[in-house]
Amino acid sequence: HKIQPHGHSSLVPTPLTYQILSWVMIGQFVLGLPLNLSVLYIFIFRYKFWKNKSIFLFNIVVADFLLVVCLPVKAYHYLQGERHSPNEAVCKIMLFMLFLNRGASIAFLITLSLDRYFNVVHLGRRNCVKVLKKTPQISVVIWLLLLPLTIPTMVHTFNCCNSHGRVNETYLSNVMDTVREVVFFTQIIIPFIILVFCTVRIVNRLRRKTVGDKTKLQRAVCVVLSVIFVFSICFLPCAIARAVLLFVRIIEIQSAEDIMVQVYDSLMVLSYIDCLLDPLVYCFCNTGFKNAYISSFCPPFLKEKLLSADFGKEAATTATSTTTNSGGRIVSIPTTVK
Repeated sequence: HKIQPHGHSSLVPTPLTYQILSWVMIGQFVLGLPLNLSVLYIFIFRYKFWKNKSIFLFNIVVADFLLVVCLPVKAYHYLQGERHSPNEAVCKIMLFMLFLNRGASIAFLITLSLDRYFNVVHLGRRNCVKVLKKTPQISVVIWLLLLPLTIPTMVHTFNCCNSHGRVNETYLSNVMDTVREVVFFTQIIIPFIILVFCTVRIVNRLRRKTVGDKTKLQRAVCVVLSVIFVFSICFLPCAIARAVLLFVRIIEIQSAEDIMVQVYDSLMVLSYIDCLLDPLVYCFCNTGFKNAYISSFCPPFLKEKLLSADFGKEAATTATSTTTNSGGRIVSIPTTVK
């Protein structure tokens, strides 16, 4: 039998590191709870997301809120010197929630980016994503499709990324570990490739546009760049760290594994900051939401300045037009429809 390494036990290798991480998560919770509650309030009571075709954005808010709710439990175990709960049921529920919320956040962010891509690069063609946005049941279907991808965290006993090289590892546990790792990396790598593709195509479209207003294209670029920023900060670093951790675990270098366990857990804690960064995406995606949020929560002097600047841009956008001669008549065609 193998000796149980530190990375495979519930106890942390370095208590001080995890105490610091626990306070970081407490800070994320203190900032994230009021922020996400205020965003939920705006979407439901002020902006009425179901009337403004913002159902996908609302689902991202729900995923972020569920993530924020999980943070105190995770922070508590870190303060106790444990990488996860010693209670198997609590451990599985926490991992299930974290995997589900992460998958939902990524899925809806990618959907928003694809919507911007079709609106800009394939303007005039039928946008299937826009059609899906008008159907609330699609959001339910996406959540249900994410459940099978999260089931591997519930099928077999496992402890916080204990994949390949566990004590008394069986063929079934080895298969389940492989499935879970494939799901984890697929959920990050494939969406990132899609994001890069959408960004390159939208930027190229912006460069080729020589006449007319570019506001819509620039806003689309801001949306996909903000999503890439969230991915680069929250998801890619922990995916790279997880790959390195699995490698050193398989080749059984105990000292390197203890270090990589701490690096991986630290980057996972960093990834929880997406519940604070996602509101940036809301602002770039939806001017109506941004104006409703500013009107509700910003102080009067700042509110007037921000709203006047935004309305000034809107007026300039709607005022831009193209004049053409059609059958002897002069027709003014707005270049941007808000």
